[in-house]
Amino acid sequence: MKKIIIISSSLLLLVVAFLAFYSSWNAASPTKTCASCHEILHSVDLWKASTHRNIACKECHGTALSEGLHSLKEKGAMVFHHIGKMKPDDVRISEVQRLEVMQRCKGCHQTEFARWNSGGHAMNYSEVFLNSVHNKAEPIYEDCLRCHGMFYDKGTVMDIVEPLDTAGPWKLKNVSLADRPAIPCFACHQVHQSGYPGIRQNLESPASLHYSRMKQTLTSFYYRRDSTYFPVLSLACPEINYLSVPVKTSPDPNQSLCIQCHSPNAFNMDGTDDDRTPMGVHEGISCLACHDSHSNSAIASCKNCHPAISNCKLDVEKMNTSYRNQSSKNNIHFVACTDCHIKGRPTPYDN
Repeated sequence: MKKIIIISSSLLLLVVAFLAFYSSWNAASPTKTCASCHEILHSVDLWKASTHRNIACKECHGTALSEGLHSLKEKGAMVFHHIGKMKPDDVRISEVQRLEVMQRCKGCHQTEFARWNSGGHAMNYSEVFLNSVHNKAEPIYEDCLRCHGMFYDKGTVMDIVEPLDTAGPWKLKNVSLADRPAIPCFACHQVHQSGYPGIRQNLESPASLHYSRMKQTLTSFYYRRDSTYFPVLSLACPEINYLSVPVKTSPDPNQSLCIQCHSPNAFNMDGTDDDRTPMGVHEGISCLACHDSHSNSAIASCKNCHPAISNCKLDVEKMNTSYRNQSSKNNIHFVACTDCHIKGRPTPYDN
């Protein structure tokens, strides 16, 4: 009986000691915990200078017990690899882990997440790789992963879908991939990117509010081949042309991000392949002038620049363009004045 009491007491003390250590570790500053492992020191240094530097690592990455046995297994493996020196100095999280982190993003970014979830970028692997219309027009190939499934880390596109031809029928090799997001938040956002946390403005001097706001561009492009993020300010926007005539492009840095995936052919000709660089009456404006940055929606965007009734006494939202009707031959990205006004530019006095 005495032996049982001693063993039980010892086990209880071990549990209490573990819980005390676990609580103190989670409560401590990441600079004194996560940063102590040299494998992720680089990530910690980036975090210190990022917009999220006031948010503890566990808020995004979870703890050893946050997801039960799964997270305990993951964290245990990290310790094992650290002690055994089996991991390279630059440790990267897997695609599955990224998606787990993304679920925590919506804890703070609920509106942005909801908009993304309602937009075109929320497409999953099934919707991308089993799209028969696209697959019949163009065969699936490795560079598809540049924009769709850029974080896939279990092989190449051949490990995702078969066959790689235009005949089909196509099927996913691993059905568990079907609902996996193909363009997650991290496709455009580097969580550890340099930036400043949001701060409350000084309301004692209202006249200076505009000048005291810090201009930030917090988007990046993840380049799969190098497993590296490139902030938009370091991205070059190609010189777009139409029939060898230069097309003016927006100076908005995010335009350079959009064109990484919505890109033209090898000759940089406007409107080819997936390119949607504005031309015609909208030449020179940014994609984000019309499209919401997360949902991509352009509903009612016309009225942001045009009054309900334009100077020519016509409601621009009712004109024969693809804004109103998808089958319209007047694509809103490339429409010119004469496409609608076939008799020439109207005057304010025309009926």
